[in-house]
Amino acid sequence: MAPPKKSKKKKKDSNRIKIKKKSSKSKSVRPVVPSENGAAIDSDWWDAFWTKNSSTSESNVPSDEEEGFKYFFRVSKKTFEYVCSLVREDLISRPPSGLINIEGRLLSVEKQVAIALRRLASGESQVSVGASFGVGQSTVSQVTWRFIEALEERGKHHLNWPGSSRMEKIKSEFEAACGLPNCCGAIDATHIVMTLPAVQTSDDWCDQQNNFSMFLQGIVDNEMRFLDIVTGWPGGMTVSRLLKFSGFYKLCESGDRMNGNVRSLSEGSDIREYIVGCANYPLLPWLITPYEDDDLSAAVQNFNKMHEATRSVAVKAFSQLKGSWRILNKVMWRPDKRKLPSIVLVCCLLHNIIIDCGDRLHPDVALSSHHDSGYSGQKCKQVDPLGKILRENLAKHLLHI
Repeated sequence: MAPPKKSKKKKKDSNRIKIKKKSSKSKSVRPVVPSENGAAIDSDWWDAFWTKNSSTSESNVPSDEEEGFKYFFRVSKKTFEYVCSLVREDLISRPPSGLINIEGRLLSVEKQVAIALRRLASGESQVSVGASFGVGQSTVSQVTWRFIEALEERGKHHLNWPGSSRMEKIKSEFEAACGLPNCCGAIDATHIVMTLPAVQTSDDWCDQQNNFSMFLQGIVDNEMRFLDIVTGWPGGMTVSRLLKFSGFYKLCESGDRMNGNVRSLSEGSDIREYIVGCANYPLLPWLITPYEDDDLSAAVQNFNKMHEATRSVAVKAFSQLKGSWRILNKVMWRPDKRKLPSIVLVCCLLHNIIIDCGDRLHPDVALSSHHDSGYSGQKCKQVDPLGKILRENLAKHLLHI
């Protein structure tokens, strides 16, 4: 969920970047596939890319071609084919006359997807990404945005709140792994840092580290899959305020979410559904934060330990997200703040698609430091009495299991 946008009249496509066809020069002949209109399609893009980039000066490029594919694009070839199937119709529905590579051949859907994934995965400049594929900066820009628009629409079913049966499985697995009963997920937030033109700067976008940034908040399940996200809001606001602007908060407060089965504990207390978050969030009937007082009783220490084990799943998910899709971890150069939420969403969708397709999330691409390094956050003092009671009941239960 992003902040509401002001309605504006759409401009005509006269401002769309137009790329002239470059004349084909004589080079070594490669296999080509004719398209329906008779133009040749670049079908051997991977062989050319691998030959050019596998011998790069980067020492950590795998020598194995399959692993090399995942290194450059973060997905296996099987998952890559699935992503292509999602966006294929959209990528071929518009006239591809501008998408011509330096040899005069049309870019295949596969090469377009590869260009977009490499841009998102590496966070490198459009010029650098283009050079690795033999295309220009403007082509990388156009292809990447077309891919983002397509996947945002075609892949949205990979990020949704679970139904009751799936949620019961999530709660069961959280309890088995971390000990907390009836827990539906873990919440956290991170900053997407950017530079802004002087005319667009404001105190709202300037955060506590004096960076211009945009927030991303996410709730994840036990497998680090994003179940709900909100982005588009300025990084200068507090995490607790960000929560209250989210659709998730409104649904929970109205009783339309976190309203599943109540768990009866052996001690006689009932535990409703909830998520866990750090002390930057308010303690609510459906959002449980750790104890922050000086009472270090055995029950409190034990609860905080299990709470942190559960909450750390969200921390790891964000480290994996920003490590895999490095465009989110690098300082973005003057991004369009209206388009940036779409980029963030698509990276979250790709993160989930990797999990849903059974791909292994490579732990070596996760950030070595905290996903929001340098940001300490502001502890929230809001305590709801019902949330306090629920936390006390959980602490008592955990001490006796």
